[in-house]
Amino acid sequence: MTCDEAKILLHALIDGELDAGHAREVEAHVATCVACAADLAAYRDMKRVLADTNLRYTAPSQLRARIEASLPRAERPNRRAVLRGFAMGSAVSALAATGLLAVVLRQDDQQRILSEMVSAHLRSLQAGHLTDVISTDQHTVKPWFNGRLDVAPPVIDLTAQGFTLVGGRLDYIDARALGAVVYRRRQHVINLFVAQTANTALRPPKTETMQGFNCRHWTNRGLNFWAVSDLGADELAEFTDKFETAMKANLEG
Repeated sequence: MTCDEAKILLHALIDGELDAGHAREVEAHVATCVACAADLAAYRDMKRVLADTNLRYTAPSQLRARIEASLPRAERPNRRAVLRGFAMGSAVSALAATGLLAVVLRQDDQQRILSEMVSAHLRSLQAGHLTDVISTDQHTVKPWFNGRLDVAPPVIDLTAQGFTLVGGRLDYIDARALGAVVYRRRQHVINLFVAQTANTALRPPKTETMQGFNCRHWTNRGLNFWAVSDLGADELAEFTDKFETAMKANLEG
């Protein structure tokens, strides 16, 4: 295990979130690495201080009384309200019958896919799961995908722009194989998931947050892109902008 891999997992070790095998790997590395051992000790001290500090605040009873007084009183539903509820339910049923609820269903599907992306990102942070091919050379990483996917994902070297190419791997989202190109910004890992789509229209990037991770999704040139990281939203947007700019330059060149 390398120091970079261990540093990603130190917090998970402290919080008891690693399985026994990965916990042993991190502990074995820490036992032989002075720097990681110092980081682990510092994190444990910080956690102990926070646990010993009383950060709770109890609101005074007068404040609670004012808040409760400002809330609307609950009223028993009358016959008209009940009938209005039935009418609303009938309207929703009619919309479903005509297919107008497809937008909502698609939104739910998008959230499910996004959740799978975040889960795949978390899996990749486990030791030995980040890359199938390790290289900072785009001409090594991109050919590795050939023959493993119908369409190889674009691999761009963004080291000069502050985002280091680490490698790539195959991952599975929604029971479908797709490419994951891995970058690093300081100690932060960025997984760029790429999948082919029949939609060739440009869909501008949109950032969402799930489980504490920022996810930036866009569609371009018949490919779906999802960039997932614990980077701040601004830096992740910077990554996607520089990736798109470099990819456009490569195609035009």
